[in-house]
Formats: sequence, C-alpha cells, structure tokens
Amino acid sequence: MNKTELISIVADEAGISKKDADKAVSVLLEKVVEAVAKDEKVQIVGFGTFELHNRSARQGRDPRTNQPITIPASRVPAFKAGKAFKTAVAK
Repeated sequence: MNKTELISIVADEAGISKKDADKAVSVLLEKVVEAVAKDEKVQIVGFGTFELHNRSARQGRDPRTNQPITIPASRVPAFKAGKAFKTAVAK
C-alpha cells in the first residue's frame, strides 16, 4: 500500500473527501517526523512507538578495498510495534 491508496481508504472509511483525507494523513506524518526529530517519543496505543535512536561511531570495512573505516555517529528513527499490531500480524 502506498500513500495514495492509504488516503483513498481513509476517505472511504471516514466518509470524508480525498482532499481532507490527504491533509489529515499528511499532517499526521509531518507531526510524527517533527516530534521524532526533536527526540520526542510518539506513542500510539495499540499501534506502536516512534522514537529516535542515537547510533554511536563504530568501525567498519570498505567492501571494495577491505580497509577499515570509521562509520560516524548518527541519529536514526526507530519504530517498535505495539502488542495489538504484533498480534494482528501474527495471525
């Protein structure tokens, strides 16, 4: 499913126009990204938690030359599925 398909489903299920559904989905995604970028946890009960993980610098190898390289520290988004989500997928 892509964003356009999701918007169509939201519009049909909520009984709203696709334009309103597009705005709602876009705002939701935008606000989740903004919150996680500020190192805030976004928890949606029954769905899951979006949060920021700080990855420390580490050693790696260049696959072409097999030389050791330092991979710099980074900030990465993470998602942890909630219990209801895990249960629905496991069926």
